Amino acid sequence: MTKTMERRGMTRRELLTRSAAVTAALMIGPNLVAGVSGAWAMEVSHVSPQTMATLIQMARDIYPHDHVADDHYAAAVKSYDNADQAAMIEEGIASLNSAAQGRGHGSYLDTGWERDRVDILRAMEASAFFQTIRGGLVTGLYNQKAVWPLFGYEGESYSKGGYIDRGFDDINWI
Repeated sequence: MTKTMERRGMTRRELLTRSAAVTAALMIGPNLVAGVSGAWAMEVSHVSPQTMATLIQMARDIYPHDHVADDHYAAAVKSYDNADQAAMIEEGIASLNSAAQGRGHGSYLDTGWERDRVDILRAMEASAFFQTIRGGLVTGLYNQKAVWPLFGYEGESYSKGGYIDRGFDDINWI
């Protein structure tokens, strides 16, 4: 005769799974911007998460590189999340959203086609807001050492003997 055991309560696996979910829910606050893939996240303190998400999309539209992940763009615009620039950033994103609404979109982020977003940006490229973001992105995006290999740049060469003896003409992406 076999006894069937009746399981009561939860298993250790269920306990760990639920504990991890609760811990994650408690750690994630209202000031979090998460990537579409869910592989990265950023906490903001002076601008809204929606504003930061719009800034990241704006950065991707200004300097589009399909092979560069969103987290690199997020790192490039993270410096705008400060008390000194928060008002200017919020106002600039509001004008960007207003321009998008004027073209029949809900907001800049809701504008589905890249061509439409670029047209919105072209219309405001003379503004101080646009020039500030564009200028900051040059160093904010391309000075990240994690991005360099994506473009075939190995970094400075002096400490490695220079470019002459290290194949300065072996660029294969041009």
